[in-house]
Amino acid sequence: MAQPQNHPLRAVSEQEERELRRLVKASSERLDVVRRAKVLLCVATGKSFTQAACEAGLKSGDGVGKLVKRFNEHGLAALSIAAGRGGKPIYTSEQQARILAEVQRPPDREEDQTATWSLMTLRDALRKTELPDIAAETIRQVLHEAGYSFQQTRTWCRTGYALRKRKSGTVTVYDPQTLEKKD
Repeated sequence: MAQPQNHPLRAVSEQEERELRRLVKASSERLDVVRRAKVLLCVATGKSFTQAACEAGLKSGDGVGKLVKRFNEHGLAALSIAAGRGGKPIYTSEQQARILAEVQRPPDREEDQTATWSLMTLRDALRKTELPDIAAETIRQVLHEAGYSFQQTRTWCRTGYALRKRKSGTVTVYDPQTLEKKD
């Protein structure tokens, strides 16, 4: 005999039902979001949690009960992945600003023993100062979040900015369509 549902689905509004149907049919939507929408539509039509799980391709009805509870509390926001997943940044904004200041500083050939910054030489330079335990991957993430990318010339440049040689000297130009091109 089936167990009673602890959290039955609340009444779904017409707008919510339309959005759920659109998500189920969308081919460009994430698969996990489509499955959750399909589960909620099945439960809204009166099917049990287990039947809804089978129809949506899930293994059991336990996850369906949790999804229904989240939907009752948060509405359509329950379809997306919950916040709080993944590792939290452990470096403060001041420390991240220090990383960005270091990459903007031209390396000293004698002290840093390099002409251009790589992740390893940046890491070594930062470890000599305030960040003794920083990893190269952390530096890469901070630089990418700030809009830097590693160039073929083995240097880090801000995305969308370029140095151009003119008769008057070297100038920095910015491409205003950078964000459109990144997408």
